[in-house]
Amino acid sequence: MRSGYIKPKRYIVWSTDKEINLDDPFQRKWYIQQVLTYGRTEDIMELDWEEVRRLLPELRLPETIRALWEEYFASKGQRDHN
Repeated sequence: MRSGYIKPKRYIVWSTDKEINLDDPFQRKWYIQQVLTYGRTEDIMELDWEEVRRLLPELRLPETIRALWEEYFASKGQRDHN
């Protein structure tokens, strides 16, 4: 995932026209949460998967989206160990 300042796509962040500083840990975590909740496939593919896995317990996500990602990382972990 990129760093520095970005102007998020409107369908991901509609509450502000301001740029987001991805070097700020709070803003970065909030942006990842927004992308996982509202992003399209191409947006989600730009995320750092290891960072998503690490931050997942801290993110405030809808239950269905959290369950999807927890299942994804659990199945990925099982494949990596077999």
